[in-house]
Amino acid sequence: MNQLNGQYMWIVNNVCRVVTSILVICSSISLKAQNGDQILDGIGETGMVSRYIFNGDLKDWSRNNLHGSYQQGLPKFVSDTKFNKVLSFDNKHSEYLSIPKDALLNIESLSISTWLYSKSNTTTQTYFEFAKNNKSILKASQDKQKIFIAFAGTTIHATSLPLNKWAHLVVVLDAPSKTISLYVDNKLLAEEKNIPIDFSKLFGTQSVGSSEIVIGNSILKNQESLNALLHDFRIYRVPLTKGQITGVYNTIVKGVRQDQERMGKVQDNLPEFPISQAQLYNTYLKSVADCEVETQLGELPRLPSYLQGEYMDNMIGPKVRVIWPAPIDNAEVLQAGKYTITGKIPGSNILPKAVVTVKANSKSNPPTIKLASFSLDQISLTWDSNNKQTKFIENRDKFLGTLVNTDPNSFLYMFRNAFGQQQPEGAKPLGVWDSQDTKLRGHATGHYLTALAQAYAGTYNDSKMHDKFAQKMLYMVDVLYELSQLSGKPNNNSEFEANPLSVSAAKGKDGFDSDLSIEGIRTDYWNWGKGFISAYPPDQFIMLEKGAKYGGQKNQVWAPYYTLHKILAGLLDIYSVSGNKKALDLAVGMTDWVHVRLNALPKETLISMWNTYIAGEFGGMNETLAQLSAITKDTKYLKTAQLFDNIDLFFGNAEHTHGLAKNVDSFRGLHSNQHIPQIVGSIEMYRVSNLDDYYKIADNFWYKAVNDYMYSIGGVAGARNPANAECFAKEPSTIYENGFSAGGQNETCATYNMLKLTSNLFMFEQKAEYMDYFERALYNHILASVDEHTPANTYHVPLRPGSVKQFGNPNMTGFTCCNGTAIESNTKLQNAIYHRSIDNKSLYVNLYVPSILNWKERNVIIEQTTNFPKEDHTRLTIKGKGNFKVNVRVPHWAKKGFKIKINGKQETVNAQPGTYLSLQRNWKNGDIIDLQMPFDFHLDPVMDQQNIASLFYGPILLAAQEPEARVDWRKVALDAKDLSKSIQGDPKTLEFQIDGVLFKPFYDTYGRHSVYLDVTLK
Repeated sequence: MNQLNGQYMWIVNNVCRVVTSILVICSSISLKAQNGDQILDGIGETGMVSRYIFNGDLKDWSRNNLHGSYQQGLPKFVSDTKFNKVLSFDNKHSEYLSIPKDALLNIESLSISTWLYSKSNTTTQTYFEFAKNNKSILKASQDKQKIFIAFAGTTIHATSLPLNKWAHLVVVLDAPSKTISLYVDNKLLAEEKNIPIDFSKLFGTQSVGSSEIVIGNSILKNQESLNALLHDFRIYRVPLTKGQITGVYNTIVKGVRQDQERMGKVQDNLPEFPISQAQLYNTYLKSVADCEVETQLGELPRLPSYLQGEYMDNMIGPKVRVIWPAPIDNAEVLQAGKYTITGKIPGSNILPKAVVTVKANSKSNPPTIKLASFSLDQISLTWDSNNKQTKFIENRDKFLGTLVNTDPNSFLYMFRNAFGQQQPEGAKPLGVWDSQDTKLRGHATGHYLTALAQAYAGTYNDSKMHDKFAQKMLYMVDVLYELSQLSGKPNNNSEFEANPLSVSAAKGKDGFDSDLSIEGIRTDYWNWGKGFISAYPPDQFIMLEKGAKYGGQKNQVWAPYYTLHKILAGLLDIYSVSGNKKALDLAVGMTDWVHVRLNALPKETLISMWNTYIAGEFGGMNETLAQLSAITKDTKYLKTAQLFDNIDLFFGNAEHTHGLAKNVDSFRGLHSNQHIPQIVGSIEMYRVSNLDDYYKIADNFWYKAVNDYMYSIGGVAGARNPANAECFAKEPSTIYENGFSAGGQNETCATYNMLKLTSNLFMFEQKAEYMDYFERALYNHILASVDEHTPANTYHVPLRPGSVKQFGNPNMTGFTCCNGTAIESNTKLQNAIYHRSIDNKSLYVNLYVPSILNWKERNVIIEQTTNFPKEDHTRLTIKGKGNFKVNVRVPHWAKKGFKIKINGKQETVNAQPGTYLSLQRNWKNGDIIDLQMPFDFHLDPVMDQQNIASLFYGPILLAAQEPEARVDWRKVALDAKDLSKSIQGDPKTLEFQIDGVLFKPFYDTYGRHSVYLDVTLK
């Protein structure tokens, strides 16, 4: 994170609409705490564990709140001509700085960066030490004239730091390359290779137990304590590259930021391949068919991502991936006529063409909604036909079993704190992003409300658990309602402010601030305006209106409307399943507060707010407020929802000249989970308003995201350019060139939101490609994101060679965003198995999961019995009768056929992969439909580097089980005409071997893995 004193700027180019530059500081002396820049010195935020500036406090200015604490005395801060204030260690043997042990969780590699001013090089002293059970794991120290780095029995050393002078010290432990490196002042002084590094074995992945991190002294106090000044101590979970270290160094020494423009091509250790080298099936490619498409005036055409190819020697190969130019506006379709677009095929000189006809009088007709979801209490997950638990039930029960024992008071703690109310005896606050000082606190409470509602609905057949969730829901709503009734109403004195527009700064403060510390938080709720409810005072909302950026300082904010969306959505979910009127009243009251404030703002201010990185992230406020409008029949709330239109993303600019509504990719390089929920909101806006552009926005986004940004597990973000794992790649169809961030890929909550969007779009258009994607992302990301034994789950899923998943929040006591959506995902795993038509004349069977559907509207029960995906068939038993249509999905991967039997009789059908097959008749009680879809092996290559591919068996992604971290992709040679000839194993266990290496489903992988392989065909 950037601690620079000066405005951080996302300069959104009106052509590229991508973050292109960051304001460069003019003086290193102006360094202060976090300024909202999450691409600090070319290193993305997700790579950072913690950062301590020591400019008067010991706070962690990353978003992880791992604040330091001084032991055996008080910290001494002194003035410094270079850094203003710094931390001074005076060689007092007993004193040291302690860093929370959670900094050691979920690290694979480790980098330490700090500025040190050594006041002595004659004594043996410790810079920092990481230990467990009083045993040193990593130690940086000096012994007279040398620096020593000791790690797990290996020691490297170099000349000592310069005396009485600031020096930049960097230690890098690179697990994949098995290298320990020591840098001083941007120079590599020592390096040791072939050193096994596995922090998961040293510290664990969920609990670090008796681990310690000490700065300025030794764990055993067997050396002299530090005699030095310290500034800007950073811990990274990624190995810093030489270029990144240079960026950190130059920020101070030269006052030059390592920003997007200066970084050039991203420095990385991913293997490079000749751009002209034909790979995989393209090696055998002879030609590719051209195509013709039509579009209407002003809208860019939708071009097919795959075209039919002709291969040598009559080989039958897959359709050919084509990468088309991605215009930054719609200039080429502003006139009627024809024009030709030339695409490219990676590793081939074949240039496919698309002839585009632009029609002046053409008008699109967005679809009307045709389907409805079944409520969660209508679908029950069941054990498989071998009477074993499925992955669905395993994961669900991990979450339900923990969720039912949670204490609602923990989720209400910061709300009571904000309103200055006494906590119940024994109440404990949540941690991580819901701790005292965190500006996002309260977000987990919103997820919790939704999870309680879903768990309540889904446990209708377990009365004991069902009742417990009902009690928790009621208690949560009652307390929140009581607090909301305090806002903007007289307290013990006559002073109060009911009007949201008239909320003023707290007495005794110079203005609005986001100080949530015990000493600094305002609790004058009677001045907050009627209806206000949040886990923090209204200041952050007002500061955002005034231009505040994302960051940890008192003049900065962290996505206030994101948190509010979670709370409002949870309240509406509780109202939906229980009819709790207080929940609806809470949502209405706070929305009224929001409406008054936002409705008074100029459009320019709203555009600026929603374009502000993270600070302006509003989740799906537009979705929830559109739903509120539909519930209350009050169009005011639809208008409020429209105030959340992200104009530039949706429409290109204030004049609505392009953007997603015109099929222009306006989201490249942007933060994925800041924007995907906004798109989910757009489809809900279409449902309520019937304005065509909202549908086009959602439809166009989905197609681009899935075709141009998707990894094999279904995630759509993880860029190393821009240097932020939470962003879309800089350009479409470049995830090898610009993706595979070292800080992780595929933020789990982004996939959660992609599934919401997919399900919603499917209700308007029943395209099998929607549920093909849903199946992919559900099995290979959502199911794969949960720990083997607990409900701990992933934030980012790493997909580089020899990676390992990192799980967090096993006890539901400290939530990140992805921990929040996880409790939602795993309490509604059954929600998309079936859909019904609004007129109840058709049933859609989307997923092949053991389950029972109670189609109450028809008095029909459908029982699905299967061992899928460990078997390639499923049985649907109809209990009841009636004339209706059963639509079954023919998966896109079912290339070896799709067979249907009804009551044992083989049916003659024309089942095309990637479609729905309709079966209509007068069904009788006991009728049986048997479906068989033989699995086969197939590859899913990276769009811009075809030989880097994932291996699938049917819908299931198979991951190579790796013994250790690695730098290079695992090389695999497969038979070109029949992949199965190179693969051995048992389909009933979904375990296979290639050249002696075990491959398992990614959802059953908990150790090191390689999801992507370097594949050659033979």
